[in-house]
Amino acid sequence: MKRLRVGIFGYGPRGSQLAQTFMFANCDVVAVCDQRECCRENAKKELGLDIAIYKDFDSFIEHDMDAVVLANYFHEHAQFAIRCFEKNLHVYSECLANGTMGEGVELIRAFEKSNSVYMIGENYPQMIFNREMRRVCDGGSLGKILYAEGEYNHPISEDDAGFKQYYIYFREHWRNYLPATYYVTHSLGPLMWITGAVPKRVTAFAAFEEYPEDAPTAKRSADRAAIITTQNDDGSIFRVTACSTFGGHHNAYRVCGTNGQIENLRGMDSNIMLRYNSWQIPKGAKEVNYYEPKWNDKDEELIIRSGHGGGDYLTVRMFVECATRGVQPEHPYDVYSAVTMSSVAILAHRSVLNNGQPYDIPDFTSEEYRMQYENDFDTPFYSNGKAPTLWQCSHTDYAPTEKQLQANDELCNK
Repeated sequence: MKRLRVGIFGYGPRGSQLAQTFMFANCDVVAVCDQRECCRENAKKELGLDIAIYKDFDSFIEHDMDAVVLANYFHEHAQFAIRCFEKNLHVYSECLANGTMGEGVELIRAFEKSNSVYMIGENYPQMIFNREMRRVCDGGSLGKILYAEGEYNHPISEDDAGFKQYYIYFREHWRNYLPATYYVTHSLGPLMWITGAVPKRVTAFAAFEEYPEDAPTAKRSADRAAIITTQNDDGSIFRVTACSTFGGHHNAYRVCGTNGQIENLRGMDSNIMLRYNSWQIPKGAKEVNYYEPKWNDKDEELIIRSGHGGGDYLTVRMFVECATRGVQPEHPYDVYSAVTMSSVAILAHRSVLNNGQPYDIPDFTSEEYRMQYENDFDTPFYSNGKAPTLWQCSHTDYAPTEKQLQANDELCNK
């Protein structure tokens, strides 16, 4: 079988990780593009001097390759995916798929004109506990799924100089302008994959707490979490937090049906608790079951070696199989599901700004819905030299003080 020739666009921490993972999956990484010299030098050191290195996307996209990994800034994937579609290149896009509603429309329209395979690189569904929840749900023992919740909780100290120097290296960086609802795929994606449900309506509220007066921060939002609720196409309800910053890091998921429920235990991420009604216990099970799931996969060694609890390798393997066969990935990895997740992120933030007002999630398989959003490019981020058009925070009068900004600059420049 022909090996997939892959180009990496954006060779920061994520692009570097993905380059290694694609090589684990028997692909040839043939080109790298990054505007920063330090990242280009890292690519040469890590991938070898024979790798083609580019500074600009226009030159990079002309390289002879089969697929492009979009590992550039979080909110700027859609415009480059569209460029790839125009050349019928396959696309593995980091999250989000699109930073604005209008970009979501453009992305899907361009995709439908192409012969490209598109996949959103959401890796959390493939963590071992989420794969086990999918297996149990598919088995039917939980009954009709009514409710599910996902929490991606990732607090980081404002005094962490290493993180800021590596990930947030200038004031207008997207992480400093990130609303609490936008980084939603790590909490929402697993629930969509486990249950098969598609969000159709969203509402959200934010939990706000200002940073200490002497904290070194350039963040434009002090919303520590957004509690997002969706109504789904199958009648179920999701509650997710996007990227919350409660005390105590965890990734936690729970799925509840008419007969029972399953969850991974907070603080013990890989450990499962599966419970049933006392009168609806399946044969061979107990009312309450605690256990640690197994991979049961031929590539277990590679899975364990890859990042994000094995999710990186499994997600990349899925993409390679789809690209090689010329078929689109399953829900929620396909382009329509990817844009749905982005729509939840974007419209949940508008709900936060409007006191929890519900918003319908558009069905972008329909041109009727696309037309409603084709000119909607409102954004909380700096992008392509343009300033934000939306507030980042639920408290629209909030901004870091000059003292906090200066302290942050000093920390980043240590």
